Amino acid sequence: MSINPSKLFSVESQESAVLTFEQWKNDSLRVILRVAAVLFLITISIAYITYPPTASILNFGLILVIAVISFVPLPYSIRAFIFVLICFLAGTNLVRIWGYQGESAVFFLATIALTALLYERGEEFIVLFLAAVTISVVAYLTLTGQHTLTGWIGYDDLFYSNAVGTWVNWLIYDMDLVALGLILIASIRLLKTRFNKILAEARISMEELDASRSQMETRVNERTVELNVANEQLSRRATQLKTITELSESIAQLKDLNEIFPTTTNLICERFGFYHVGIFLVDKDREFAVLQAANSEGGKRMLQRSHRLNLGTGVVGVCAQTGLPRIALDVGEDAVFFNNRDLPNTRSEAALPLKSRGETIGVLDVQSTEAGAFSAEDLEVLTALANQVSISLENARLLAEARAAYRQVQEVYNEFTRSEWSRSISQIEQSGFRYQTGRIEIVENTLQNPEILSAAKNGEVAASQINGSEEKHAAVAVPVKLRGEVIGILHIESADPLKEWQDDEVSLVQAVAERAAFAMENARLFQDARRRAAKERLISEATARISSAFNVENILQTTAEELERVLGGSEISIQFQSKE
Repeated sequence: MSINPSKLFSVESQESAVLTFEQWKNDSLRVILRVAAVLFLITISIAYITYPPTASILNFGLILVIAVISFVPLPYSIRAFIFVLICFLAGTNLVRIWGYQGESAVFFLATIALTALLYERGEEFIVLFLAAVTISVVAYLTLTGQHTLTGWIGYDDLFYSNAVGTWVNWLIYDMDLVALGLILIASIRLLKTRFNKILAEARISMEELDASRSQMETRVNERTVELNVANEQLSRRATQLKTITELSESIAQLKDLNEIFPTTTNLICERFGFYHVGIFLVDKDREFAVLQAANSEGGKRMLQRSHRLNLGTGVVGVCAQTGLPRIALDVGEDAVFFNNRDLPNTRSEAALPLKSRGETIGVLDVQSTEAGAFSAEDLEVLTALANQVSISLENARLLAEARAAYRQVQEVYNEFTRSEWSRSISQIEQSGFRYQTGRIEIVENTLQNPEILSAAKNGEVAASQINGSEEKHAAVAVPVKLRGEVIGILHIESADPLKEWQDDEVSLVQAVAERAAFAMENARLFQDARRRAAKERLISEATARISSAFNVENILQTTAEELERVLGGSEISIQFQSKE
């Protein structure tokens, strides 16, 4: 499964992740315009009755302009300038209509605040100055009678005079506007400073985060490459180990050394795809490493001429001598390479020792046509494979030795069985027994029937041939065998001359013969045991009597008496050996 590290640590760029002050101003202006359009519409609609017609038309026109610049996509500078201008004109219109008692100060202060928020070069001071000048001009024109406050028309002269006020009233109104404007400007500038500082810190944090993200992506990419390499190595190792396991199972099933050698080389070559695989064994004198099996054509030619290497010669000889793995990554330049004309395409060679009980008994030789084909990991895998081959060879050798020892023991035991039964038979007066018509008879003479002679000689069941003669009965002879040795014959004759012996009948007789053989062997062993026990008892009694004597004469007399008692009727003489 492929991994895309950029998706794990996906972070937006600094411009989109951090809200810049310009973006904030643009978004704020859009919201302010829309809110102002709604509020102006509501306010003017309520005050429509009190405003003069000309003022109402002007106000509705301003609202229409605000609505247009709120929804029509215009550049920020044009939209901000128009909105500030509208607010300023609204304040100018109010001071022109109502004088210092109207809401002009609210619009002038709003204009100053908007200018301070929307501009960066001190334009709010210009607006404050123009607002103060505008109030001063309206005050001058009104107080000198050159301008009439149209909002107060219809009232009496005294009320109008009070509404117009004096220079002091207008001055205080103007000074209050300037003071509030300066406070508002200072507050907004402080707010902007703090806001810009926060944005700068956020920008620095984003830059650090972006740098961390880049570093993290780099590290993740590196780890991903390493992980992919590790996965490939693990997959390759797992495949190799699986192959070794399969090879071990296949080799373990072989029990004969003549089968293990060629099968092992062929399986290794087939599974790993090597150019040449050979198995060498060290001779008894530990002078040569002799090739035992090979899969390649060149290796087979080497086998035909009984190829061998002196220990310490070539890659294989050095491995056999030191008992350590030997690798030649480029045999053309390797100092220990033994140039072999039968394997001219070899470019890399690995020799792995085959050890048994800590001693090097041979070498597993692997060759490749690629230069530098064997790595350290390949060496570990091939070493494990060589160990499995060593175990299989040792198991096969031990099995062969065990089989040979078993055959020897079996031969000795069979010989012992033959001699013991020969001695037992010679001591038995009867040569056999016959069961006939409900009675048991002793066989005085040895039977010489053809089937009996055949069964005794071959150790196999023998039956007489049916010739239809009434004088000759159908018979079968079954050997009575004890551990493969024939100790007797079970001979059965049928009253029916035409009888054909069935397999189940012969099997039944064989089973009886087998049980009879074990029973007779147990009886013979029991008799031997009794005879030995009696002998040991007599020896023990004689030894006890001899040991009870306290002088030489008594000892000699007791010894002679005990021997005469044991041997019965024998003349016993005991004589001392003279020094001369």
